[in-house]
Amino acid sequence: MHTLALDIGNTAVKAGCFDGPLLREMSAGLTAAEVRELVQRWQPRHVIVASVAEAAVLAVEDLRDLVPGEILAFSPGTTPVPLRNSYTTLHTLGADRLAAAVGAAKLRPGRDTLIIDAGTALKSDLVTADETYHGGSIGPGLAMRLRALHTFTGRLPLLELPPADATIPLVGDSTTGSLLSGVVNGAVAEITGLITQYQQAYPGLGVLLTGGDAAFLAARLPARIFVVPELVLLGLNRILVYHVDK
Repeated sequence: MHTLALDIGNTAVKAGCFDGPLLREMSAGLTAAEVRELVQRWQPRHVIVASVAEAAVLAVEDLRDLVPGEILAFSPGTTPVPLRNSYTTLHTLGADRLAAAVGAAKLRPGRDTLIIDAGTALKSDLVTADETYHGGSIGPGLAMRLRALHTFTGRLPLLELPPADATIPLVGDSTTGSLLSGVVNGAVAEITGLITQYQQAYPGLGVLLTGGDAAFLAARLPARIFVVPELVLLGLNRILVYHVDK
């Protein structure tokens, strides 16, 4: 059975084409027209749409004439998921966070897992071995930190992140170097510290890294962190199949 998972984030639309549980194709940065073209080509039986964007570039109604089966608008507050959820404010829980947790539980069944999602925001989320989602933390992402330093000061320049293989100095000997050191090395120290605290509380904890800045951060973080760019899409597809099969 062909299915399609759509993750509408703050800065990009990502799509995953699935044949059963297998991810056959993944795309990012799609427009609404490109999503429709993808649906016409892949011909999914069912589609799941998750959005954290306030003004979504794509609505369920945009695909209604192309999909013969269910189009599920995923809402953490109302959509059943194959995971216990102990988050106390379901109506404010981001769809991407819960979907990533479902994906992590599928990839690491019966094991404690910390998810680090490095996107527009830098998020951590905990799934325990009993398949319970507990929540985690939300902080500014790398680009947001750079933009804030420019916006809320009088003279600091607006910087873009360098290539993933760029060397970031510990001691910045210029304003640019100092900004990158503070933002990148500070975020790495923050993530490393979080991982250490979680591992003390949950021995044997595994860590999954996802999000748009995952590749940039991967080489700068401790070993044995697994990069899973498709984690949210895997979780969304599992939620869709769970919903259709109920």
